[in-house]
Amino acid sequence: MKLFWGPHTCAIGIHILLEEIGKPYEAEKMDVAGGATEEDWFKAINPKGKVPTLVADDGRVLTEFMPMAIWLARQNPDAQLLPTDPDEEYRALSIADYAVGTIHGQGFGRIFKPAKFEPQDPVHQGLGLGQGLVKKQGETMVVEAFDILDKQMAGHDWVAGNNFGLADAALFYVTRWAPPNGIELPSNLAAHLSRMKERSAVRRVMAVWGEK
Repeated sequence: MKLFWGPHTCAIGIHILLEEIGKPYEAEKMDVAGGATEEDWFKAINPKGKVPTLVADDGRVLTEFMPMAIWLARQNPDAQLLPTDPDEEYRALSIADYAVGTIHGQGFGRIFKPAKFEPQDPVHQGLGLGQGLVKKQGETMVVEAFDILDKQMAGHDWVAGNNFGLADAALFYVTRWAPPNGIELPSNLAAHLSRMKERSAVRRVMAVWGEK
């Protein structure tokens, strides 16, 4: 398998899952900010032009965080990345999807790329006048979402069951964005972030990414 990743992206979650699985894989760093994912050779691999992108051993190209994570879990059941209990599986997928779709897609999306969410009326369009408000809106969404998940994480070391799983990788990648963006994590999420950083697989990946 080969993973295409870029700094400061959600691809770190998939990278961690690959490291946890323990099977051989390659990882290629992409200069996402510099437009590398928009180059023709990469677009030929993934027309969406984004990371994470995973090329399976049989040549299939996998995209989108949640389907990719579930595919890895199903392909590697011994890694126990997804609970077998239906209720725990629901909890894992519910929290992971909320992290990916709402906290990342809606909240941090506004913080990182406010121009994409800026009102497109004649007063604001192209002037950036509304980007500060959009970013603030994103921050509010993230804080409110973190508060919801913090309550759900009370009494849980890991998202579902007693073991690390794919949902922990999803939660980790969004909580790790909080401190650099001036967002304080509530206690249960802060504890989970610290717990994740203690895992050997996570430490190996973060060393590759140049993060602490």
